Amino acid sequence: MTAAAPAAPGTPAPYDAVVLAGGAARRLGGADKPGVRVGGRALLDRVLAACADARTTVVVAAPRPTARPVRWTREEPPGGGPLAALAAGLRHTTAGHTVVLSADLPFLRPGTLHRLLAALRSTGADAALLTDADGRDQPLVAAYRTAAVHRQLAALAAAHDGLTGLPLRRLTDTLRLTRVPDPLASFDCDTWDDIADARARIREHGYVLDEWISAVKDELGIDLDVDTGVLLDLARDAAHGVARPAAPLTTFLVGYAAARGAGGPEAVAEAARKAAALALRWQEENDKSGKSVRDGGPSAPDAG
Repeated sequence: MTAAAPAAPGTPAPYDAVVLAGGAARRLGGADKPGVRVGGRALLDRVLAACADARTTVVVAAPRPTARPVRWTREEPPGGGPLAALAAGLRHTTAGHTVVLSADLPFLRPGTLHRLLAALRSTGADAALLTDADGRDQPLVAAYRTAAVHRQLAALAAAHDGLTGLPLRRLTDTLRLTRVPDPLASFDCDTWDDIADARARIREHGYVLDEWISAVKDELGIDLDVDTGVLLDLARDAAHGVARPAAPLTTFLVGYAAARGAGGPEAVAEAARKAAALALRWQEENDKSGKSVRDGGPSAPDAG
């Protein structure tokens, strides 16, 4: 298998992603766990958003609609367990590094995967695993050296007449590991209480705005990172200097103008700068007009 070219210093290594989404979800009463929504988005779509920059994304499960295109595959026979599913997914990967993820990680972010890949690059380890709040290894939130996993899976299959039913620790016990602690990103949804906790957490003040923006971008098919602080400042200036309804209308017009132009973050920033300057000029005129009225200047009403 051909390894990917080395990444430039400071950039994430090229990688593929394998998402295991075919479990039975027994602790959810057999519910369709990848399709359960948290913050308006299916758990599977949230994980796919986190690995959107993967060169190839393979989901091991029965095909379903997703927010972005992926490659689908199944282990044989279906329900053969995580090692059999992993082997099925790896057959469609070519990068030297592969992130392996479960489909029930509501707080996974691209930055977490980049940290795992960086840890893998900077050590001689075969895998970089996230650890949870209790320090336990999470082999389904991890980055692996693809060749090492292929080698060990082949050895395990030969020793056990296949991989069906084997637990993941049979693989990780044979690999050199490094660990990256992250209690939030490693949070997975095994029970309905976990789902309730995740839904409550994303509505907390520190998360809700980012969550909402991510959900809207996914819903509209927008892949654009902009400075939300600039847009919020613009909305504040428009509401204060013009009228409260001007805030949402102005930010909409900024987005429309940016889309008609270059369409990238720079275009949004430039359109927001122009609109903010206009709102400030509007406010200055209002202030001057109000001062003239108070001082009995030409704008004052006729005393009769």
